[in-house]
Amino acid sequence: MPNLIDLRRRVRSVKNMQQIFRAMKMISASRLRRSQEHILATRPYALQLRKVTQNLSAQAGEAEHPLLQVRPEEKVLLAVVSGDKGLCGSFNANLLRQADLEIKRQSDKQKLELLCLGKRASDYYGRRTHTIRAAYKSLFRNVTYEQAQEIADDVQAAFIAGEYDAVYLIYNQFVSVMTQTVTVERLLPLEPPSDEEADGGQSADYIYEPSASELLDVLLPRFVTFQVYRVLLESQAAEHAARMTAMDAATKNAGELMDKLTLIMNRTRQAAITTELIEVVSGASAMEG
Repeated sequence: MPNLIDLRRRVRSVKNMQQIFRAMKMISASRLRRSQEHILATRPYALQLRKVTQNLSAQAGEAEHPLLQVRPEEKVLLAVVSGDKGLCGSFNANLLRQADLEIKRQSDKQKLELLCLGKRASDYYGRRTHTIRAAYKSLFRNVTYEQAQEIADDVQAAFIAGEYDAVYLIYNQFVSVMTQTVTVERLLPLEPPSDEEADGGQSADYIYEPSASELLDVLLPRFVTFQVYRVLLESQAAEHAARMTAMDAATKNAGELMDKLTLIMNRTRQAAITTELIEVVSGASAMEG
């Protein structure tokens, strides 16, 4: 039978852990609210910027700008966007599993390199044989547009120089507090408008001043930067949601464990008291006899 003192220590330890889990849940909930506001405010602008850029590229022609040039995908860059910390359930595990599948799918390429955005991805692939172009380990303390611009400028310069034929983003898309979806999305070259967008009038023949090609020179770099910024915000919000959910489950599990340990402790104490009473009664009976 377990020692009563050890059981008290375990109950006290689990209670302290429960308090930590509850505090982390509240912190993640607070940060999630701010991140959710940012991503919901960012999505409409990102969507409209994509539509305008696609429309301009259709008017100007793909060959008008180097960021629109579609080449055979022999040299590929995969940007893996993970979190910086753990204790967020399967958030990082699902992402890295999907990234490994994508690496395996692209393994026949002439050149395959990784861009690790987040400490978990940097540490994970740093212990493996994959070629890493760059690693950013402290992105999500405070996601800023300047950080996204630094990453996007490097990627754009490499794509224009012909170092890569395509650039893909692998990240967790924030759907809801309970749902985060691992998404693989092509960043460069810009994908042409879909048939639905074309039918909906997105590719109408507008007259531009200045010309469509001049507008593309300004909008395309901004589009790439903003897509990177949006993905970082998506991943940040998804990580906070995953951590809040995980800490909520951990808090409930700690409470259930405390109840079980308390029950065992009470039974142990009751058994000890019963044993002492039996010994006292037996001793008294022996003395009377």
